[in-house]
Amino acid sequence: MSDELRFQQDSIVLTLFCSDEIEIRAGVGRNMSEDAIAAAQSAIEQAKSDRPARLCITVPDGLSVNGSVILNALHTALGKHFPIFGGMATDDYRFQATYQFYKTEVLTDAVPVLLFYGEALKFSHGISSGWQPISTLGQVTKSAGSEIYTIDDQPALLFYQKHLGGLNPVPEHPLAVLEPEDSSFYLRSCLPNSSEGVLQCLAGVPEGAIVQVSTASRDDILAASKTAIFQAVQSYPGSNPHIALVFSCDCRFKILGSRVREEYELMRSCLPDTISCSGFYTYGELSPSSEFGISRLHNHTLVTLLLGT
Repeated sequence: MSDELRFQQDSIVLTLFCSDEIEIRAGVGRNMSEDAIAAAQSAIEQAKSDRPARLCITVPDGLSVNGSVILNALHTALGKHFPIFGGMATDDYRFQATYQFYKTEVLTDAVPVLLFYGEALKFSHGISSGWQPISTLGQVTKSAGSEIYTIDDQPALLFYQKHLGGLNPVPEHPLAVLEPEDSSFYLRSCLPNSSEGVLQCLAGVPEGAIVQVSTASRDDILAASKTAIFQAVQSYPGSNPHIALVFSCDCRFKILGSRVREEYELMRSCLPDTISCSGFYTYGELSPSSEFGISRLHNHTLVTLLLGT
């Protein structure tokens, strides 16, 4: 997604940042699957400056490590409430390998980061999906990694199926997840190969979280793209943001089908021509769930990040 070619498939998007007022430093952590915390700390150390960082943007490998694990590792390095944005790199549902670019290197199993510094930096974000809960509430009582074993002490898959007429997990019906520290839910995609009562998810869902099965129409999904833009614009602390960075879930791309171009066009129509727009599809979006919330890993979601001075 870009101003130059609008929505495109099988393409590359390149966005350059430069500023006399903002310092931007890069770092990369390697071998995430061996030690995610060490990889995240290495990336942050390389990108450190002599003043406090304001914002992190990252595009980690989307396959080698559970996305929740690398986000938690970044929280360990930066602080729990530090604003982290970005998305997990994809390979268009091949599920073979994703690649990360850093300086002259092409890497895999890596976490590249950009840290932004300077009091002149202004930013805001908007986040929306279009999905709404349709089931009763359940509490995750046993989970590990990306698997949910029990909800309300019953097999997790049965909780999902009883609200959808016995249907096995499908992308159209992710779980809405509410953690105790959050004021709004995030979405977690469940995989169709879930079996033996276990829900296999694209990333982790912690024990104690409240979950519900959710649904959305294509119109709901598209309307959410405008909502994410409006939220970001309304909360922007200045008057003239320079760019809108967009991170949209690959699940949205697949579910929208022939209407996927409308997502970018609706977003672009809500932004002044003076604001550049650039983005891509991900295996999981990184963003706070609300304006002042903790950064979470989302599925099925569109995140808009406005940057300016």
